[in-house]
Amino acid sequence: MAGILFDDIIFGPIHSRRLGNSLGINLLPKKIKYCTFNCIYCECGWGQSSGIKLEDLHPAKTIIPVIEKTIKELSVKNIPIDSITYAGNGEPTIHPEFLAITDALISIRNKYYPNTLISCLSNSTQLHRPDILEALKKIDNPIMKLDTGIQETFLRMNNPFITIDLDSICHNLQLFNGNVCIQTMFLRGRTSDGFYIDNTTDKEVDAWIERIKIIKPHTVMIYPIDRETPLSDLQKIDIQTLEHIAEKVRALKIKTLTYA
Repeated sequence: MAGILFDDIIFGPIHSRRLGNSLGINLLPKKIKYCTFNCIYCECGWGQSSGIKLEDLHPAKTIIPVIEKTIKELSVKNIPIDSITYAGNGEPTIHPEFLAITDALISIRNKYYPNTLISCLSNSTQLHRPDILEALKKIDNPIMKLDTGIQETFLRMNNPFITIDLDSICHNLQLFNGNVCIQTMFLRGRTSDGFYIDNTTDKEVDAWIERIKIIKPHTVMIYPIDRETPLSDLQKIDIQTLEHIAEKVRALKIKTLTYA
């Protein structure tokens, strides 16, 4: 699978099953996935751990004018936008000027689309950086990944390129003081080395719920595979199973959304 890669700094608006009419911002290279994870289900395909340098990324001075020009044009045309969303070809918070870009984006949003949310789809690996945490706390809708509560499953499912563990990620997610949304992909399937993953089992869900209790997010998003995945032997989870898991989170008085 080659994966879906975005060719522009800004793309859309496109319809998102979670965010409505979403205008995407891609801070990463155009031709290759650039991420701290190599998730087995990623729609961008497989990544690589080397060959990309931070200095190869577009600088803020290039990105910000493109964002403002596009958003201004969409505003003149009265194009509805529900969310301006950091997404694209990997992990957006890798960008070394993420905070500066976010400050500029907030000003642009306030000028042209004051009622539109700013969202970020993130894998939660850069929260140890004070600038990243500051930026994500400034936006309306930080949506942070947590696919499992078990370290072995985390390593098999998310395949981190960097040295990081689930305990550190969960500790850093607590720094939002509840002002965060957690996104979780549920799936079943066998990895290329024969390891079977099913994060819908009672053992998996119970461990994940314990992490959710500690993080105390205001919202949890639960969703299945929606597009082709780089690892072919993965199964889409049915909505009934997702709803069963969701009810366990709702019992904690946490808003929980499921997507088919």
